[in-house]
Amino acid sequence: MDEIMNKVGAYWLGQRANKEISSAGNDLESLSTSVGDGAKWLVNKLKGKMQKPLAELLKEHGLPVGLFPREATNYDFAPETRRLTVYIPSPCEVGYRDGSELRFDATVSGTLGDGRLTEVEGVKTKVLVWARVTAVKADAAKVHFTAGIKRSRSRDAYEVVRGGITVDEF
Repeated sequence: MDEIMNKVGAYWLGQRANKEISSAGNDLESLSTSVGDGAKWLVNKLKGKMQKPLAELLKEHGLPVGLFPREATNYDFAPETRRLTVYIPSPCEVGYRDGSELRFDATVSGTLGDGRLTEVEGVKTKVLVWARVTAVKADAAKVHFTAGIKRSRSRDAYEVVRGGITVDEF
């Protein structure tokens, strides 16, 4: 009889624990919604949701893996809306092999598609002066940046992930 009671008690405690853990997960989900997009990646890590590396996500969508600086490791991607938000520790500037330069804000977002990132916010390119990038499109040989005017650069320059130099302002 004691053995049966122990098994029933263990089952009941296990069910109760599962319910509490599920409730904690829901609390984390509501926390990420109320805090905003910036905390979603942290909440997903706490909940145990693993995400692929940013370079792999870019490669899957036909973009060069070195498009963002190497410090950009945290991101949030919503497959249903295709919205990508990349988090960089601080605004920075990256120089590429072809002599081009991009400046990144601490948060960069855009809509990710096959070979393109549109509705871009948080990236500038140097065209005599710093101009905001609104779209990035890639084909087999070139990466095309739209920043008021369309400018194409060799794709090879963006195949290697580079570190960013911290800048005072974006």
